[in-house]
Amino acid sequence: MEAMDAEGVRASMPREAISPYEAANRIAAALGTPNEPGQPPAVSTYAVERLIALGLLLDLSAHRRYTLLNPDQVDQVAAREGLAELLDREAPLGPEQAAARLGVRRVDFEWMRRLGWISPVSWGRVQFGASKAGAVNAPRFATGHVDDLPATHPEIDWTQLRRVGKGRRSPLAALRPEPTPVPA
Repeated sequence: MEAMDAEGVRASMPREAISPYEAANRIAAALGTPNEPGQPPAVSTYAVERLIALGLLLDLSAHRRYTLLNPDQVDQVAAREGLAELLDREAPLGPEQAAARLGVRRVDFEWMRRLGWISPVSWGRVQFGASKAGAVNAPRFATGHVDDLPATHPEIDWTQLRRVGKGRRSPLAALRPEPTPVPA
């Protein structure tokens, strides 16, 4: 598959490029769930970032902090069959949310990360309290990746793992992480 040429796409555009915010609004409207002012968005700019990361949208900006998108390409993606399900699978979860979704303790989820079973799809800055000193980068996991873990690892007794009590050692601690290949 040939890589998309941002300059070529930009030159062929009949209209002005749009922001991820505008793209999110277009996609939400196309899905029949328009983003309403003052309400949490049905489709967020994070969802647009994930569509870019998946290669479904092309960022036309040369600036790493500002994204510009072809409105015609956004409209094509918005009309894509199965888009709502794709966006549901790409919805972000923090580590606590991921652990809760799996029905396991946070420590067990951390073992899954150490074992290489799951990795963050992105990182987001999270503010704690009113102080900027309290801001940290937190990992975000795709909901679909979290949901796939039990099927991907049938060797684990998930019922038993979900019953491990607070303060008990994780059964996953006995497993060894996959060795990281050393480049030749």
